[in-house]
Amino acid sequence: MQKVTEQPSLYDNLEQMSTRDLLVNINNEDKSVPLAVEKCIPEIEKLVDGIIARMNRGGRLFYIGAGTSGRLGILDASEIPPTYGAPFELIIGLIAGGDTALRRAVESAEDKIDGAWKDMAKYNPTTDDVLVGIAASGTTPYVIGGLRDARNNGLLTASITCNPDSPVAAEAEIKIEVIVGPEFVTGSTRMKSGTAQKLVLNMISTVTMVRLGKVKGNKMFDMQLSNEKLVDRGSRMIAEATGLSYEESKRMLLLYGSVRTAVDEFYKSKK
Repeated sequence: MQKVTEQPSLYDNLEQMSTRDLLVNINNEDKSVPLAVEKCIPEIEKLVDGIIARMNRGGRLFYIGAGTSGRLGILDASEIPPTYGAPFELIIGLIAGGDTALRRAVESAEDKIDGAWKDMAKYNPTTDDVLVGIAASGTTPYVIGGLRDARNNGLLTASITCNPDSPVAAEAEIKIEVIVGPEFVTGSTRMKSGTAQKLVLNMISTVTMVRLGKVKGNKMFDMQLSNEKLVDRGSRMIAEATGLSYEESKRMLLLYGSVRTAVDEFYKSKK
């Protein structure tokens, strides 16, 4: 049976469409993605609760994938330390073929069924860790093997796929199957499938960070102060939380190095 992600596009003769028609039709297709993600919330919830429980015991979250799927996992993992002040190795993204594959495809890397577990080995995975395999097709050997090895070694495993009943999902305890239908350009899974994967990854990491106490109210109290924009944002957050002037808030931020510490020190001084 033909994979959903490989089915012919609902649109044909794309080369004859105007720029406006192409843009409108892509946008129309993209509108269906959040609805497909919505159907997966129960599975995403189960995964996030599992991640939180294990991180509270010192565990980590690993993402594995090839091509677009691997790049999306690495993107999500790389944004957590600056956004939430989390350790760099709390969420780890791995791609078939290594960092070289972020910019250029590495021939046959995704076909190595033992590749993912070998890539994870240097991190000394434990039973407190979680592995999420990402594969739009659901047939990537690198992801299949990684999930199988991880599950055999006692890790919690989950998959994010865009085809139903796939070999990747069969290896995972938690199966997140976001069925978005045929792509606008037939088989181009960097489009709707990639968007769906990005939305799910956003949900997983964001909710995990919120539940672990990295957000206060709706603010990123533990963000890294890596540029002037973030120093300005942090200063305004302190001013809002304490009633101090912007100038005094910025002084405290630069003194203590984090929004959370500055706010905590302010209230300590008032006791």
